[in-house]
Amino acid sequence: MMAALLLRRDKKSTAAHLKSDLNRTDNSSGVRQLQELLDSVLNPEKPPADTEALDWCKCLIAGEEGFEEFCKTVRSYDNATLCGLVWTANFVAYRCRTCGISPCMSLCAECFNNGDHTGHDFNMFRSQAGGACDCGDSNVMRETGFCRRHRLRTGENVPSVPRDLLLMSEMVLPRFIICIIQYLRDGYTEPDTSAERDLQKVLQQLEPQITFLEELTKMGGAMRTVLTKILTNQQTFKDLSMGQEENVFAKKNYENYLSALKNSGLVSVEEKAQTGAAEPTQGSETGEDQDGQSIGQRKRVKLSSSTKDPSIMDSLKHKCFLEELLFWTIKYEFPQKMVTFLLNMLPDQDYKITFTKTFVQHYAFIMKTLMKSQESDTMSNRIVHISVQLFSNEDLARHVTEECQLLDIMVTVLLYMMESCLIKSELQDEENSRHVVVNCSEALLKNNTYWPLVSDFINILSHQSVAKKFLEDHSLLMLWMSFVSFFQGMNLNKRELSEHVEFESQTYYAAFAAELEACAQPMWGLLTHCKVKETQEYTKTVVRYCLETLQIWFDAIGFVDELAPNQVTFHLPLHRYYAMFLSKAVKCQGLDLESLLPDQEMLMRIMVHPLQIQASLSEIHSNMWVRNGLQIKGQAMTYVQSHFCNSMIDPDIFLLQVCASRLDPDYFISSVFERFKVVDLLTMASVHQNTALDGEQERPMLEGALTFLVILSSLRIHLGMADDEILRAEMVSQLCMNDRTHSSLLDLIPENPNPKSGIVPGSCSFEEMLSAVADFKAPVFELGGSMQQGMYTPKAEVWEKEFDPIMVILRTVYRRDVQSAMDRYSAFLKQSGMHTTGNPWPPYKERTPLHPCYKGLDRLLHCKTLHIVIFTLLYKIWLDHSNMSEHVLCMVLYLIELGLDNQVEEDKGDEVRPSEHCHDSWFPGTNLLSNLHHVINYVRVRVPETAPEVKREREPPASTSAEASNFGQAQVFSLVAERRRKFQEIINRSSTEASQAVRPKSSSTRWVPPGTPPQLVTEILEIHESMLSLLIKLHQKLSAKQNSLSATWLEDMDANPNRHAHGDGITAIERILTKAATRSHQSKRSIQEICGKVFPPVAPKKNSPTAKKTMDKEERRQRARERQQKLLAEFASRQKSFMETAMDVESPDTEAAMDLGASEVKESEVLYDCVICGQSGPSTEDRPTGLVVLLQASSVLGHRCKSDEAKKLPTTDEERIYPADTCGAAHDVRLALMQSFFKDSSCLQSVSIGWDGGVYVQTCGHTLHIDCHKSYMESLRNDQVMQGFSVDKGEFTCPLCRQFANSVLPCRPGRSTEVVSWHMPSNKKTSVLVKEVEDLQEQLGFFPTESNLSKEMELVIKDIKNTTQRKYMDYGKNPGSPDNDFLFMYSVARTNLELELVHRGGNLCSGGASGAAKRSCLNQLFHVLAMHMRLYSIDSAYNPWTRLTQVAPSRDKIRMCDTIYLFLRQHFICLVRMLYNLQYTQALAALSAKFSPEERQAWSTSGTLKKFSLFFYMINCPFNTICALLLCFLSQLSSSVWSPQSIEYSLQQFCLPYLRLSCLLQHHLYGDNLSGCPEEEEFSGLAGCLGLLDPAPQPSNPMYSASCLDWTVSAFDLMSQWCSEVTGLADTQTLLVQDLQWASPHLLHLPDNYNTIFQYYHKKACTACKKVPKDPALCLVCGTFVCLKGLCCKQHGICECVWHSQHCGAATGIFLLINASVIIIIRGHRFCLWGSVYLDAHGEEDRDLRRGKPLFLCVERYRVLEQQWVSHTFDHINKRWGPHYNGL
Repeated sequence: MMAALLLRRDKKSTAAHLKSDLNRTDNSSGVRQLQELLDSVLNPEKPPADTEALDWCKCLIAGEEGFEEFCKTVRSYDNATLCGLVWTANFVAYRCRTCGISPCMSLCAECFNNGDHTGHDFNMFRSQAGGACDCGDSNVMRETGFCRRHRLRTGENVPSVPRDLLLMSEMVLPRFIICIIQYLRDGYTEPDTSAERDLQKVLQQLEPQITFLEELTKMGGAMRTVLTKILTNQQTFKDLSMGQEENVFAKKNYENYLSALKNSGLVSVEEKAQTGAAEPTQGSETGEDQDGQSIGQRKRVKLSSSTKDPSIMDSLKHKCFLEELLFWTIKYEFPQKMVTFLLNMLPDQDYKITFTKTFVQHYAFIMKTLMKSQESDTMSNRIVHISVQLFSNEDLARHVTEECQLLDIMVTVLLYMMESCLIKSELQDEENSRHVVVNCSEALLKNNTYWPLVSDFINILSHQSVAKKFLEDHSLLMLWMSFVSFFQGMNLNKRELSEHVEFESQTYYAAFAAELEACAQPMWGLLTHCKVKETQEYTKTVVRYCLETLQIWFDAIGFVDELAPNQVTFHLPLHRYYAMFLSKAVKCQGLDLESLLPDQEMLMRIMVHPLQIQASLSEIHSNMWVRNGLQIKGQAMTYVQSHFCNSMIDPDIFLLQVCASRLDPDYFISSVFERFKVVDLLTMASVHQNTALDGEQERPMLEGALTFLVILSSLRIHLGMADDEILRAEMVSQLCMNDRTHSSLLDLIPENPNPKSGIVPGSCSFEEMLSAVADFKAPVFELGGSMQQGMYTPKAEVWEKEFDPIMVILRTVYRRDVQSAMDRYSAFLKQSGMHTTGNPWPPYKERTPLHPCYKGLDRLLHCKTLHIVIFTLLYKIWLDHSNMSEHVLCMVLYLIELGLDNQVEEDKGDEVRPSEHCHDSWFPGTNLLSNLHHVINYVRVRVPETAPEVKREREPPASTSAEASNFGQAQVFSLVAERRRKFQEIINRSSTEASQAVRPKSSSTRWVPPGTPPQLVTEILEIHESMLSLLIKLHQKLSAKQNSLSATWLEDMDANPNRHAHGDGITAIERILTKAATRSHQSKRSIQEICGKVFPPVAPKKNSPTAKKTMDKEERRQRARERQQKLLAEFASRQKSFMETAMDVESPDTEAAMDLGASEVKESEVLYDCVICGQSGPSTEDRPTGLVVLLQASSVLGHRCKSDEAKKLPTTDEERIYPADTCGAAHDVRLALMQSFFKDSSCLQSVSIGWDGGVYVQTCGHTLHIDCHKSYMESLRNDQVMQGFSVDKGEFTCPLCRQFANSVLPCRPGRSTEVVSWHMPSNKKTSVLVKEVEDLQEQLGFFPTESNLSKEMELVIKDIKNTTQRKYMDYGKNPGSPDNDFLFMYSVARTNLELELVHRGGNLCSGGASGAAKRSCLNQLFHVLAMHMRLYSIDSAYNPWTRLTQVAPSRDKIRMCDTIYLFLRQHFICLVRMLYNLQYTQALAALSAKFSPEERQAWSTSGTLKKFSLFFYMINCPFNTICALLLCFLSQLSSSVWSPQSIEYSLQQFCLPYLRLSCLLQHHLYGDNLSGCPEEEEFSGLAGCLGLLDPAPQPSNPMYSASCLDWTVSAFDLMSQWCSEVTGLADTQTLLVQDLQWASPHLLHLPDNYNTIFQYYHKKACTACKKVPKDPALCLVCGTFVCLKGLCCKQHGICECVWHSQHCGAATGIFLLINASVIIIIRGHRFCLWGSVYLDAHGEEDRDLRRGKPLFLCVERYRVLEQQWVSHTFDHINKRWGPHYNGL
């Protein structure tokens, strides 16, 4: 009842009344009243959309003051010392690595800008998942990086909050929160219960309520404290959430909540019921898959038994509001508003701890929900948004690890998650395998759904205290190993042997990502904490568990010693864990390797799978897996790619190195060749049979095996290199392949994937190392439009001393990169003159010494098996057996050299060996040095009967029987038998009963692989060679000289030890021989002996023909080359002459014309080449020829300003750009002003309009027949290829030079004889000429006869009109009048002349033909316009010419321009003179308008004038009268002091623009050359050129502008007449004063630092729609801010950027995209990405600001952009255009 009364009253007064009641000491009645009111207001049965309840809450909380005021008051008590600003995806934030303690640290823009980060390694980034600002949190970042506000900790000295301020909040909010919870309970339905499940709808209705909670959290610390109390108070929760039994609605909600809780544990209630009490630990044996198919083979992991904390398994129980709110947040799949609310509360420390515990408690439930979610991506981002805030703090992470078993929960949850997608492994023994692996094609792996959990796990392992807990907990480690073993052997590839695989699965990337993220990154995290001696125990434990798990794995897949054929998996995380912990143990912890290694048998097993991967890489590159499709190549590439290599190939190679250093070297080497399937190839016989490989696969596989052995014995990454050396080697290898940009280099250097590890990208060591090994090449600009980035290129000494081809081979993803590195190396050697002939070989590089633990690795190089292989290969190469290559020889020599450089200390006990060892008879010992000179005489081989060896003598050569039998028994070489025997020996050593799988072989019998064809016979070959003799013979063979090495050769060598570093195979052999000689006297003697004998040629019969052949070949090549050169030269000269004729369109061949004879007239007709049909001929009326032209509208002239300085782009609210002072605006204003005083037609004849939207015509200079052009267009129209232009709009590319064009300008038929008459001297008087011009005018314009030419001309005029918009053509008061048309035509000519002037730099001082003169089409353009203009008659009542030249009674006139008639040169000059008179008078008028009255007075008096009379000696009447005349009616304008000199200067400046244009016009009409002159003499130069002055030099006296005047009637009368016409007007002054000088056009001046632009504009609201655009852009011409692609600002279906480009640039727009830092160009209906003018410190663009590094203006690039804009060459230079469909 009470409530009803209160509800009727005014909310504010009710709130005040209740507040005073509650403040009394006895407040029971107030409490009762409030509760009743709230019961009524916050009734959950009301729809949540009813905002009445929300208004009541706001009023009650605020008491008597308004809610806004209340917020301010509460904020003033904010005691928070952290920023804690929460943001969502796409927010721009900053990360500073210099200040961060945790790698996840981030700052909001405000805190970043208010802190001092100069010189720090920071970047700006767009948040992917959302985040929060860490400013003020010293657990996450260093205090030096805090902003001013949080550094001063202003929150600490805030006064305490008065009790009554938040009293109402404490009462009202619990009820408000339970109301929200009840809505959430009521709205939730399980996914499977009904189809009508719309969680979004429920959330939308609740949005105002949750927004209100969010507002409360933003009131600061005081309010957050209140909220924390409410959210974490268990009693309130009990009272409110469960004590409402009598309310039916609440009861239904509560049941709904309990049923939702049921399945929140890992083991669901149903599952528990099924398994029953008998097996409490076992999960169900055959779970139902999520899709409902039963999977019998899947094994469930015994989860519950292995975890300590059963609560993970069971359903959740909630004790406070916070827990239930989080529960619903998860159930509703993390709605953004809820997440933000929960995160906004984090600055409150009590809340943070409780919330973290709650989050951990719900962790398993989160994972279950995530796996079922349809929107797993969004949900993943939101989960990480929360967890990264909680787990980045080490104290908090440690606290929950200790109290809530965080680690157990995480590992269990991960296991549970992966367990849902296990399948039986098919590796090895498919039938009996007990091993299970994850199925990579499941959505869980394909969509990276596990990512948030793994990322949290990596995050907490980065804290030392947490990682130590993990490493100390053995049961957890064991669990983790079983998790890792799920990935061991996943994504198995089986080689397709018969036909191509039907469906190429792309699951491999999911597999690589899973191993990297779920196995490797946690491993790197753990390794970070195993760096010191004190952590030895941890390493030992991990290694022990790795070996145990590996043993379990071998048993599970049924692996003994032989691999199943044709299978490979790239995923061996257990091997890699073992390898990396071994490496760390030896490198950082000083552990002894022996103590961590298993027995020999286990080592043999461990090496098999990594070795199989290396062999498979070779097989894949040899195209043996081609039937498996492209994806298998993808796997081979990903395995070595920079982000994966140090977690995959590097540990694998290291593990193989460890095995090689500890196993018998003969066994290891023979395993390698067997695994690479090249055993059959290693025979002395010239013919062999290979059961495993095709002929073309043998060579690449042999190269692969040898290269692998070289890598194995020379790579030192884990065997003793320091971190700095590794970084240097990585960097050098990447730079040698290609020049790199800084960012790509950072990306390519493998760094430990864990972000907290050793090298942080951009750390000092990286920069220092980079400057030590590379030179920076600044970005260059190619006019072709391609923008180069700043590149780093290796220094010369790096090429010389550090280029390591082995490292390059290891790191190349594409094989072509190895070739690229070698090409660059050869280029360097040629350039530096170190090696100029032939192709150099990969250089040999000295290695870092081995760590003592791995010394055994060198025994590989000193074992007989390898030496026999080397001997055999040298022999085969010498005899040119098939499948030997230069690369094979190169690698063999590399191995010999490695052996010579890495000697093994002889082990004396090793000498006595069992007599049955099969290879003893080949070589006496194992040392390479002594074996080099050991001669081998006979070898027994097994060959097919057809082999050439069989034809020889069957009997063995006569020799002592003992020797023969000795050799006969010995020189059998069977790698396989040897490996088997060794393996048997080891197994016998380790276990008494021999394994049944292998039978021991005695050395005397040959082990024959099953299935070998029987027709093999044994032959004995006579050899009599040693390795040294073979090397020397190969030296002869390579150098193609008989005695390439003289006997004294070694002595000469000692003199110059350095010449061997770089060179080809010859150099390599010499280097090896020198090393052998210096290290052993025996070798030295042998070498001298061998060289001393004069060798007979190897096979003289064969030799000479081949030599002759090669000679012939060389000669033929040389001749072919010469022929080619000749042809090319001929072609070039043809092309040159063709280009010249094609471009020389108007050939003003003056000399020919001067001595004109009748016979020459015919020849002087201009000939044109058609670039389509190739014919040459004149342009005729019937078959006109035309110039290929591009017509485009241009507003460049209109954007010119008075000042030569560019306008600044505004970057603050105070700065503005005013467009009123541009040339276009000034002309518009002037025209409007004139139209208010004068007749419209007269105005339109007195101005020019092409400043904005004028039509500019340019050509590439090529010509074609117009009919050819039409058929060309037709073919383009039918061509379906996507072109960058629209044929329907008449666009095409020039058939010859491919320049963009859109019209053809007809060339006027006729001779070039007219040139003659221009040059005839004219003696006529000016007055006569004036009369002639007048008569010419009287004649009616001749109308051209209808012809193809005239039709084409009409069409071009149409094209010209269509090029620009209607508004740029109609300036008259009555649209469409002939005057308008006439003005437009005239303006086209004027625009083109003005633009040429701009391109020449604004004046004609440079003279000469401009760069474009060759390609100028103005002559043709004038003819087309002239023909069109003849159709207009001139109003006889108003004839401008008579006004100019006669004194007559008449009305208005300001200035007249020249209409183009084709008349003679003298008439042209006459016209120029008459107009100059007018121009000069105008100049005087304009000047005097600027005088002060006193100055006027002074100038009018004759005294001053006497000094000045020379100035006007040309004028026939007294000057003062004109002056007086001019001055009398002009009122005062300005008060500057004028001297005669300054007056003269001003007059010249006023007349210069007129002279420049007249000169250019004359140049184009009559082909005059423009002579250059210094800038100060420009006026006289131009006047002379135009015939206004005698060309005679006047060096002594200064030049006066008045001396150019030439009057035909009394100057005084004419001037008086002109003056009288304007005196009567009201605004004479404004009309008279006009400034004709405009500076050259510029784009806006941009700030140096891009951040200035970005910070101001990326949050700026659009002026049109008042919203912050998603893609803001800036016009660089006028500074307008526009929305790119924004639908909000569309007008007439055209988006704003396109719309603006039409208005600002007449369809050309240059826009800077704020969020991408790139520039786009819009030209008509097309657009292109131009590139960026902002580059980082390393000269690189940062498109889309992905790297977020500071960017700085690149002045050169900006100049190129401006130059392309001014010269209208965007269409020609930029190649990648596309249509924008008005959508930008």
